[in-house]
Amino acid sequence: MSEGGFYQRFGKRLLDLLVTVALFILLSLPLLIIALCSLAILGKPVLFKQQRAGYRGASFVLYKFRSMTDARDESGEQLPDACRLTAWGRLLRSTSLDELPALWNVVKGEMSLIGPRPLLVNYTALYTPEQARRLDGVPGIAGYAALHGRNAQSWESIFEQDVWYVDHVSFMLDLKIVFGIFGVVLRRKGIDRGDHNRDSDFQQRIESANRVRTSYVSRT
Repeated sequence: MSEGGFYQRFGKRLLDLLVTVALFILLSLPLLIIALCSLAILGKPVLFKQQRAGYRGASFVLYKFRSMTDARDESGEQLPDACRLTAWGRLLRSTSLDELPALWNVVKGEMSLIGPRPLLVNYTALYTPEQARRLDGVPGIAGYAALHGRNAQSWESIFEQDVWYVDHVSFMLDLKIVFGIFGVVLRRKGIDRGDHNRDSDFQQRIESANRVRTSYVSRT
């Protein structure tokens, strides 16, 4: 069995558990402080929960610290994300502290510390066959694609990096990503998804699917 194969089948999960349990112990006080600050600033609930697509597309509940308010307009519709994102929420996102509750997903085996970022379940049907291969890896809190611009790159670029990672998983690669992520977080760049995706084929498929869904809901 190759080094990558042995690590992927056995070592990666063992390392995830050892590191995650240690992080929970070391970060217990910061986690409590963040939770209390979020409660005071944003109110309940403290955690953001959302269905995401995991290994082989299996759905699971992703946990994060909530970073946005539930502000709505006069008709009861939620305001755009930019209007609901608070300064506290932006701080959590820029430092990736909002991702810490996902350590529980790692303990449960739904995620790994390193792997393709888990995306919305309804995106799964929109992947090309090649892009869908990103689901052949256990999703991670941090991914190889983050080293190439985080969200400041096209969907196609992210998926290309994800598939490459799935094909080359190894201990040394994960170690490289871990050290690289520290620099990415410190620079606080590429946090938000901008206009670079306007001409992305995948973004157009998302918008088309959203229009169909909205049209269906309005008819029913």
